[in-house]
Order: sequence, then structure tokens, then C-alpha cells
Amino acid sequence: MDDELISISSGELTARIHPLGAELMSLTDSAGAEYMTDADPAYWSGHAPVLFPIIGSLVDDTYRLGEDSYHLPRHGFARRCRFDVLAVEDDFAVFGLGDSEATRSIYPFAFRLALAFRVTGTRLHMAATVTNAGDRDMPFSFGYHPAFAWPLPGGAAKSAHRIVFAADEPAPIRRVSTANGQLLPEKQASPVVGRDLALSPDLFVEDAVIWDEMVSRSLSYGADGGAWLDITYPDTPCLGLWQVPGAHYLCIEPWAGHADPLGFDGDFTRKPGIHMLEPGQSHSFRMDVCLRAR
Repeated sequence: MDDELISISSGELTARIHPLGAELMSLTDSAGAEYMTDADPAYWSGHAPVLFPIIGSLVDDTYRLGEDSYHLPRHGFARRCRFDVLAVEDDFAVFGLGDSEATRSIYPFAFRLALAFRVTGTRLHMAATVTNAGDRDMPFSFGYHPAFAWPLPGGAAKSAHRIVFAADEPAPIRRVSTANGQLLPEKQASPVVGRDLALSPDLFVEDAVIWDEMVSRSLSYGADGGAWLDITYPDTPCLGLWQVPGAHYLCIEPWAGHADPLGFDGDFTRKPGIHMLEPGQSHSFRMDVCLRAR
């Protein structure tokens, strides 16, 4: 495994994070079982990219801010930036990214983004804190994009895996265009039955399954007779699920924001899903992943 990885452990759970993108690369239990993606390049080689300052795609990968236009690739730039390692302890690590000449050329704001990881028992705590380090209001979105093993360790069949939400989720889902990644206006009936979502690769033939009216702020992912992950995301109102059909992972993605609606041509500050941060202010987004005993 890459010798740049920062490893933190509670003894019961070990997380390994790469400074490039502050990306969670591995999550293993005390027996060495891996709960993250196998990153098979035949499908997708990512692990858990950080989505900032946008989520998904912009129309023509471009946004307008006042009289100026800027080019920003899908999911933003943070996932491709090297973070500074700000602190490392046995069970704790913090990574930081600030604006630079390169980022300001495509996102003209002074910012700080800190990613903190801590393991306690069988739980991984993650917190992303965005700070406006400039002198004007700063528009942004933030999202997590971790890819967990599907099937999870424990021996349960892939087809037996499901998601159980904390509350009923009757609201319709959204999809993105497979041609350009923009959020389609049509809504589809929810595939959730009460709180339960049966998982199948067929769900993802039309790309991600997206909730922009999420009730729950936690869910459980797994299969009876095998492992379960309990996942909480108290600060993110949207959720995406995604895989390349047939791959050995499931991305469970809490988002504060989403892709451009199809054909959106408004100012970036008015983009649906954008959050505004006043100068000197910070906002944190948390996500916890807990291994439930089998």
C-alpha cells in the first residue's frame, strides 16, 4: 500500500488516508477485513473523493459569477489537490487545504478546507470544515463520496444487501443526464419501500440515485447474516447512491448541494444547492461510519 498513507487506529478499526485529496483509502477491522472499495480500474479507481466547491457537473463545466465566467471540472478541484498534514496522532489526523493562485483562477475566493478523521472503537468520525478566509460572501457546495465494499465482509450475498433509512423516504428521486451529468427536471417514484431499499446493479443503469428531499440523517447498509455499516450525516440534506453497474462497491454520498439543473444559466450564487458563507465564518459537515458487530 502507498507509503504516503496516514494510518490511524483504535485497535478495533484502522483508517488510512492519502494527503492527495485527503482521501480515505482503506477502512479495516481488527481481523484485516476491508470495508472500502477494491478500486478495480475496470469500473472506477476512486475511493472516497472530497467534493468541493461543487458537486457533480456544471453546464459546460462553466459557471458565471457576476460578469465573469470560470471553468470548473466535475466535483470541483479539492479531490485533486494535495492537502497539508496538520496533525497526526495514533487515532486522529487532520488535513488542510487553502486557496492558491491555481485555485483562485477557477474559484476566486479565499478559503480553508480542513478534513478531520478520528477512530473510536469501531467508529470512524469525519468532519469537513469550510472557512471563508476572504472579505466577501463565498458560495460553495460540499459532499462526501466514499465507496464501500459491495458485498461487505461477512459472507452475505451481494444480492442480499440493502439500505435501511432512519425514517420513511417516500419522496421521489432525481437522476442526472448520462450525457452531461446535469440534474434532470423529471422526478421518479421512490424505490424505497417504507425505510428499506433493496440494492441491485439495475438501480444504477441510469446513473446515480439522488434524493434532494431527504428526511433521514442516518442509514444502515449491509445484509442479514453479514456485516452492517451504520452511517450518520447530520449536516447534509441531500444523498446520492452510485456505482458503475456490476462493480464491487456502493458509493453512499451525503451532499450539501448537487449538480446544475439541466440548462441552468443563472449566477453561481443562485445555483440550487449552493451555500453562502459570510467572511470569517465556518461551516462543518460531519459523517460517521460505524461497523456493527456481526
